[in-house]
Amino acid sequence: MAYDAVIIGAGMSGLAAGIRLAYYEKSVCILERHTTIGGLNSFYRLRGRNHDVGLHAVTNYAPPGAKAGPLSKVLRQLRLRWDDFGLAPQRFSTVAFPGCTLRFTNCIDELKQQIRDHFPSQADGFSRLVEHVSKFEVSSFATSQLSARAVLRDFLNDAMLIEMLMCPLLFYGSASANDMDFTQYAIMFRSIFLEGFARPFEGVRRILKVLVRKFKELGGELRLRSGVRTIESRRGRATSLVLDDGEIVEAHDIISSAGTLETLKLFTGEEGGQPPIEPGNITYTESIYSLDRLPSELGHDATIVFYNDSPTFRYEMPSEPIDLHSGIICSPNNFQYDRPPEEGCIRITALANPKHWLNLPPEEYDRQKTLWGQRLLESAVRVMPDFRSAIVDTDFFTPRTIRKFTGHVNGCVYGSAEKVPTGRTHLENLYLCGNDQGLLGIVGTMMSGISVVNAYLLK
Repeated sequence: MAYDAVIIGAGMSGLAAGIRLAYYEKSVCILERHTTIGGLNSFYRLRGRNHDVGLHAVTNYAPPGAKAGPLSKVLRQLRLRWDDFGLAPQRFSTVAFPGCTLRFTNCIDELKQQIRDHFPSQADGFSRLVEHVSKFEVSSFATSQLSARAVLRDFLNDAMLIEMLMCPLLFYGSASANDMDFTQYAIMFRSIFLEGFARPFEGVRRILKVLVRKFKELGGELRLRSGVRTIESRRGRATSLVLDDGEIVEAHDIISSAGTLETLKLFTGEEGGQPPIEPGNITYTESIYSLDRLPSELGHDATIVFYNDSPTFRYEMPSEPIDLHSGIICSPNNFQYDRPPEEGCIRITALANPKHWLNLPPEEYDRQKTLWGQRLLESAVRVMPDFRSAIVDTDFFTPRTIRKFTGHVNGCVYGSAEKVPTGRTHLENLYLCGNDQGLLGIVGTMMSGISVVNAYLLK
C-alpha cells in the first residue's frame, strides 16, 4: 500500500505529526520498531509498578484557557482540550550549588526575588535578561549562532549565578557540552522559568494514550514491531521503506523522528555512505526508587532539584561511568494534584559515559548497575533528606537501555550536537522532526512534528 505520508517513530513528535496530517484526510502510517510507543518518553511496568521513562515534567505549562504559549498552540493544532492532558503544576523546584539554593516556581517573580536575595548586585541584570529572552525572536527553523554563555555574560557578571542559570537548561535540553545555542537557550528558558513544570497524575501514559486515540480516531494507522531496515531513494527522492521483515512500504512523503544520524544511516545505494554528522555523547543513567511513604513525609517537598557540588558546572561526558558531582532529583509526587499519590517515588538522574555502559559484558553490566546505582544514591542524599530507609523497590537504567528502545547512537538522549532546525534533508520528500530538529521536551517535540507538517506537507 502507498501512503500519503509515513512517519518513522511513535514518539511525541511522530504522533503529533501524524495527528496533524490525519486531520487533513491524509493517509498516514506511523512505523514503530518496538512494542511500546513514546520513544524517549515512554513507560513500563515492573513488579506491579508503573514507571515513566524520560518524563520528569512537562515544560511550557500554561493554566487552562491561556491563549498564548507553545502548549496552547499545540492543543489548538491537534484540536485537543485543556483537560485532555490533565496537567498539574509543580510545587516548586530548586537549583542547589555550594552555599546557595535558588528556588523557582511557575511564576518568574519567585526566581527574581531569589536572585535579589542571594545575588543583589545581579538583580537588575537578571531582569534585563528576562526581558531580552521574552522578546528574542525564536524560529523553529533557525539558530542564532550565539553562545548562550556569552549572552548571559552581557547581562550578568557573577560566575556562579551564570552557572546556576545554565544548569537546568543544559540538563533538560543540550546535546552540546557546556554550552548551547542561544536560540535553544531562549526556548528552554521560557519553557522552564517563564512557563514552568507540570505533570499528569497518571504520568506520561496519559499524554500518549490521548495522542494515540486521537490519531486512530482520525483514521491513522499505527504499526508496532515495524522497524525500518532501509530507505530506498532515486533521483533525489525517497521512494520506499524496507521493514525489518522485508515488507516494502511506499509513501509520497516521509518524516523521521529517529534522529539525523540514525535516519541517514538507513540509506542504501548511491544515497548511502557515512553521513557527515558526528554522533552525540551526552547521555544519562537514572535510578527510580519506590518508597513506603511520600517524599513530603520525609521532609522533601521540592518537585525537581538540579544540584552541583562546586561553583562550576561541568556538563560533558564524564570520564567515570557516572558523574557524581551533579544530577537531577525528581519527585513525581510533588505536583499539585487534586488527589494524593498512591506511593512515594524519587528519581535520580546523572550524566553518564556511554562508552562504559555500552561495552560491558552482561554479567559485569548488572554488577556495575548495582555498584554505580549505590554511589549515585549516596551522592544525591547529600542535598536532600536521606530516604534510604523508605525504599521498597529500585530500578536503574543506562545509555544501553536508551539505545535499545530509541535506536539513538551512543544512547544519547538529545541526539547529535549538530541540529537540523529546518527539518530538511538531502532528499526533497524526507523530513526530520523531534530532538535533532532542536526542539525538546514534551511540548517542544510535539511542536516540532506539527511545524514540519505545516511547513512542508500541508503547503
